[in-house]
Amino acid sequence: MRGRAVIGCLALGGVALLLYLLADVMLPFVAGLALAYLLDPIADRLERLGLGRLAASLLILAVFVVALVVALLIVVPLAASQIAALVATLPGMVARLQGILTEQAGPLLQRVGGADVLTELQSSVGSLVGQGGTWFLAFLKSLWSGSQALISIASLLVVTPVVAFYLLVDWDRMIATLDGWVPPRHRTVVRRLGREIDGAVTGFVRGQTLVCLILGTFYAVGLFCVGLNFGVLIGLIAGFLTFIPYVGTLTGFLLSVGVALAQFWPGSDWLHIGLTIGVFGVGQFLEGNVISPKLVGESVGLHPVWLMFALLAFGSLFGFLGLLLAVPVAASIGVVVRFALSRYLQSPLYHAGAPVLLPNREI
Repeated sequence: MRGRAVIGCLALGGVALLLYLLADVMLPFVAGLALAYLLDPIADRLERLGLGRLAASLLILAVFVVALVVALLIVVPLAASQIAALVATLPGMVARLQGILTEQAGPLLQRVGGADVLTELQSSVGSLVGQGGTWFLAFLKSLWSGSQALISIASLLVVTPVVAFYLLVDWDRMIATLDGWVPPRHRTVVRRLGREIDGAVTGFVRGQTLVCLILGTFYAVGLFCVGLNFGVLIGLIAGFLTFIPYVGTLTGFLLSVGVALAQFWPGSDWLHIGLTIGVFGVGQFLEGNVISPKLVGESVGLHPVWLMFALLAFGSLFGFLGLLLAVPVAASIGVVVRFALSRYLQSPLYHAGAPVLLPNREI
């Protein structure tokens, strides 16, 4: 058993090292594998309806590519124009927020902390904003440099559908081959762990993707109807970041409130500011009580803290490739740890030294 554990750890370490060294090349293949994994249930359903596996794979990939191209043609120009406008107006908005802070909180801060506290606070806010922008640019640069495949985006868009097509055609055959490699005495346990991992990954990825799309659309439409500048962009950012628990809502809320204060203050236009806050309040209520329970459910088993750590750690190590691998690896580790813990709690090692309870005897 000890030798098997050593071999398993060495194999996992070798795979991790290989991914780290070949991260530039592996991105299209991992993306194709993830795409085939997500689309396999649709291919199975089409097969049950009488369509061949090859025809089903071609149909699914064609529909997916067309939908992706249409979405990019609609979203990318709109997002690019709003990003350019936001970058151009960001210094003025920051100065405007500093002026609001000085006007509203200045007298109170001077009474509490003295005459110099307001100047120090303005300097701190300015440096904080500058550090935040520097950190964000450094994060984007790390993602870019950590995955050089993003530089050749054309190869990603071309290779990924081809890899996904071949894997989708042979998916059931590959799973049967892998199942045949497992020793028969361990096959029942390995199959059960595989089903649990599959349930955790599919339950989170498919469900959370729908949650991101629904909330992104809701926030974008809601902020656009309120009349908020860059409302569509902020809504899309909030919806996309919803994949990371609590980060999407908090980021979108802070951005939208900051833009609303810079846009609608000072006047007494509290209505638009209140509506901006209300959009995120309603979105958070729907996410927590309606959307996530219905689409993601409670059986996924991915704790938000564990998920955030996995996304940040894998993103830092492997760039964009790490973001693709974070969720399935985190779900797999969680299932294996829970299985090992259950075995430990049933083992003689856990019960060693426990008092032996003798049965009651009647006298």
